[in-house]
Amino acid sequence: MVFDIKINKVTTSRVNQVDLDNVTMGFNFTDHMFVCDFQNGEWHNPRIEPLELIPTHPAAMALHYGQAIFEGMKATMGKEGNALLFRPDENAKRLNHSADRMGMPTFPEDLFVEALKQFTALEKNWIPTSIGSALYLRPFMYADEAFIGMRAATSFKFIVMASPAGPMYSRKIKLYAEKKYVRAVNGGTGEAKAAGNYAAAIRPTEYAKAKGYDQVLWLDPYNFEYIQEVGTMNIFIKIEGKFITPDLSGSILSGITRMSVIDLLRSKGYEVTERPITISEILEASQKGTLQEAFGTGTAVGIAMIDEIGNNDLSIKFPETNPVSVLVNDILNAIKVQDIKDEFGWIVEAK
Repeated sequence: MVFDIKINKVTTSRVNQVDLDNVTMGFNFTDHMFVCDFQNGEWHNPRIEPLELIPTHPAAMALHYGQAIFEGMKATMGKEGNALLFRPDENAKRLNHSADRMGMPTFPEDLFVEALKQFTALEKNWIPTSIGSALYLRPFMYADEAFIGMRAATSFKFIVMASPAGPMYSRKIKLYAEKKYVRAVNGGTGEAKAAGNYAAAIRPTEYAKAKGYDQVLWLDPYNFEYIQEVGTMNIFIKIEGKFITPDLSGSILSGITRMSVIDLLRSKGYEVTERPITISEILEASQKGTLQEAFGTGTAVGIAMIDEIGNNDLSIKFPETNPVSVLVNDILNAIKVQDIKDEFGWIVEAK
């Protein structure tokens, strides 16, 4: 399908004001944003325009009832100087899964991908080219209808903005096994990428960092035994040469990097099992000497190697070497910049 996306470019780009070799995600933003409005039951007026403040009524329903979802993606620069997207079709599907759970309208998936292509091509001068760096893309949708009352909104905005980003972690990370606060329960919104999920995680994450840890390791809400996620990441554990990652049981986000890593590991001959795994099982493997490595996966962090899981009553140290974690990280980075062949068909060129 052909979409008429109107483009209004800035007169002068601000990209020369930013050192792209030394950037932190979320502090600098590109020149433009993509915007589309949902009114009268349909999406209207897809457009790319200069990045600016969004007029918002104080009664906008997202502010009061939390109808807000988002996606995280990265764009990289290819060998021929073309902007590349990583599996944008999967982000489109997940956005709509989140929208359905949150009582929001789905967004046309072909328009989602086309908008990202045109937007990223326009902003490609903002893509950092150092290893592990990328242009972080943030598609999001929120209810902008002005109404105070508990019902689904009828007016929404879908927006895409972008921020150049360097590697998030340059070292292995420590996880705090949280046994008071919980992230999600089956039947809740844990498998949706809803803004409120992250708001609820802020205070526990601050507590973990104050104790010297980098991220929270979320556990089940009943016995605080079964592993769910790591902060904003999915998690993989290697025991006796085999990888285990928590299954998508209804409270865990289906990560795009997670599904890619599963495919990549299996293509390299590793056994990957998606199943419930407990802290006790990891501790037992550590005591037996069969615990080999662990890493978190996510769009923002890529592959984050794990050094330790602990809290006041627990300490599980992982071996210093992380051969498979390094391999996976290197292959994913190489695919994303076309240094090696994309055998999986994950890369989509922007226009």
